[in-house]
Amino acid sequence: MLELKHLSYTVHEDGGELGILNDISLTIGDGQLVVFTGPNGGGKTTLAKSIMGLVTPTEGRILWDGQDITGLGITERARLGISYGFQQPPRFKGLTVRTLLTLASGNQLLSKDRCCQYLTRVGLCANDYLDREVDASLSGGEVKRIEIASILARQGKLMIFDEPEAGIDLWSFARLTETFEQLHASGDATMIIISHQERIISLADEVIVVGEGSLRHRGSPEDILPQILADTLGGCPVLRKEAAVL
Repeated sequence: MLELKHLSYTVHEDGGELGILNDISLTIGDGQLVVFTGPNGGGKTTLAKSIMGLVTPTEGRILWDGQDITGLGITERARLGISYGFQQPPRFKGLTVRTLLTLASGNQLLSKDRCCQYLTRVGLCANDYLDREVDASLSGGEVKRIEIASILARQGKLMIFDEPEAGIDLWSFARLTETFEQLHASGDATMIIISHQERIISLADEVIVVGEGSLRHRGSPEDILPQILADTLGGCPVLRKEAAVL
């Protein structure tokens, strides 16, 4: 179980303070799939990075399986089974895809068949990618899918994905959503996905709308999707006019 207790993150800007996260409390049960969504700049990624240890909150506590991990670094959290997929994954010149998957799995004897399974689940063919380096020769979408495959290889207990659909083509996106469905059905991991895609939002047990550093709405996809649409229409006079005509 993941517990966030009164989490805040404040930065100093132009002589003043800016609250990026504001007193967020949240509990996510084991095996749940939770989607963070909301407007850009609302705090979704900062919240996810706080859980991974990439951002240190200025106030509050983070508990994972009852252990206070607020003061732990990224490596310690990874050892506890927490994984993170970046919105823009890093590249590693000289490191092959197979080596990356092997390192992520922690199994030096990871077979080609297992590598193939991880890559297939994100829409890539192992024969085309295993011996390629994770460098500038790969497109942004390819690097994104390889990173997601490495998270699958890690087999963590908590998987965090920051906009996994970014840069991925329609066919691979369909394969990716199937993978999320299968992972969720297995109950082996808790998943937090930052996404604006209705298809991914519809998979969630709970959708949490993050805006202006706070939890603005939360509930089932059936409850939240109409609210998202209402918020969108409420913020744009042109859309409000079109909706009134319809």
